[in-house]
Amino acid sequence: MDYKLRMLGDNAIIIELGTEINSETQKKVQMVSRVLEENNQEWLIEYVPTFTTVTLYYDPYQAAKLAKGNELPYETISNKIQKLLSACSIDSEINQRIVELPICYGGEFGPDLAFVAEHNGLMPDEVIHIHSSGEYLVYMLGFAPGFPYLGGMPEEIAAPRRATPRQKIPSRSLGIAGTQTGIYSIETPGGWQLIGRTPLNLFQPEKEEPSLLRAGDKIKFKPISTEEYHYWRNSQP
Repeated sequence: MDYKLRMLGDNAIIIELGTEINSETQKKVQMVSRVLEENNQEWLIEYVPTFTTVTLYYDPYQAAKLAKGNELPYETISNKIQKLLSACSIDSEINQRIVELPICYGGEFGPDLAFVAEHNGLMPDEVIHIHSSGEYLVYMLGFAPGFPYLGGMPEEIAAPRRATPRQKIPSRSLGIAGTQTGIYSIETPGGWQLIGRTPLNLFQPEKEEPSLLRAGDKIKFKPISTEEYHYWRNSQP
């Protein structure tokens, strides 16, 4: 597996796994993340996967203890990373979850659905059908805790961000910005066009695994009625 290592400050290293956002690069990101997860290292503080890289933050004190001769901490950790990744193969199997998310489109939960439809010369029902017919890949989580960056939205329903962002967007709101779609995991300001909402909580910090979604998941959206939405919400623990 091809990759490049780059220094980031005095206690981090970037593993660059590609230069384009695509499924092959994302698979490499997942493989590296799995190796780090399965091989606990005393020197590793945390790792952060993104679209094309994985950044490792390491403990300089532990790195200095492991150094040989006049090795710098960066050189020591670089050697450790290369050893860990030596067995990585692009052909390795990755267990991929398929997660179905119920969405109540339009109405009070999707106030911008009509705009997205008009912008693309479609009816609102057509936007819902197109948006809910595909499969989406979670490339990474970021911006806010548990917020999924999804790939795979058809360009025929793309829409620009709002000229004036909203000061508050309710958690679990489904939005479109350009050719991207995503779900606000917590209440936050934002400028995406809101087309629906899921009754499921994407981020619950009190849980051992606080985020409902993970990088590498495949997402399917299932349209539900307002009544079904409230049933789901009332069923949440």
